[in-house]
Amino acid sequence: MTHQVLVVPVAFNEKIKLRNVIERFLKSPMPSQADYLIVDDGSDDGTTEMIASYKDRGVMTIKHPKRRGVGAAIRTAIHHARTRGYGIVVIMAGNDKDNPEEIPQLLEPIVKDNWDLVQGSRYLGKVGSGGEMPFYRKLATRLHPWVFTVLTGHKVTDTTNGFRAIRLSIFDDQRIDLNQEWLDTYELEPYILWKAATLGYKYKEAFVTKIYPPKTQGGYTKMIPIVSWWSILKPLFYLRLGIKK
Repeated sequence: MTHQVLVVPVAFNEKIKLRNVIERFLKSPMPSQADYLIVDDGSDDGTTEMIASYKDRGVMTIKHPKRRGVGAAIRTAIHHARTRGYGIVVIMAGNDKDNPEEIPQLLEPIVKDNWDLVQGSRYLGKVGSGGEMPFYRKLATRLHPWVFTVLTGHKVTDTTNGFRAIRLSIFDDQRIDLNQEWLDTYELEPYILWKAATLGYKYKEAFVTKIYPPKTQGGYTKMIPIVSWWSILKPLFYLRLGIKK
């Protein structure tokens, strides 16, 4: 897997938690098997300078001049990986909810069995969520996959988990258009999963954990109630109704 895998946390103002994300990755088995790039979505709290302190340890970074949204940050990561010849991108949270030692569980089905997308699931057979996960998030992370399953006819247990691996060749398909402004915030992730499922690509879920850090470390989410929830839901309805492509 050396040199064909790019692991990408995306972050905005996560100076404390992102440092732990980086340290955990560097201590995991993955640094010898993958390159590591952080997309900094316009941070202004010292996150940028903290990332720069890891440059000598092989941590690369791209910074947006201003905050554009998690979808735009993931798009930047995908475009960067494709133009530099990587075959697989692994997207993970920059807020220390994901375990880098579980990255091989996402990569193995792609590398060994030619799957196109492997979606991390905290609900696959057993519950892998923990920490200070708020009750409304527990409900939302169960509701969204149910809506996805009903609208697509493809059963998925955890559609809002941002921990996933993607074979980059799927983006050669012109029916998958990442360069749409409406995908800039939380819409891009369910959009990619919807396209993979409905266009016939090989996708599956793999069990991963999702542990919420203590709220004292800077909060557990940057999602805005109602607005952000709709951002996650609307791709399902827009695509099902043909409003967006």
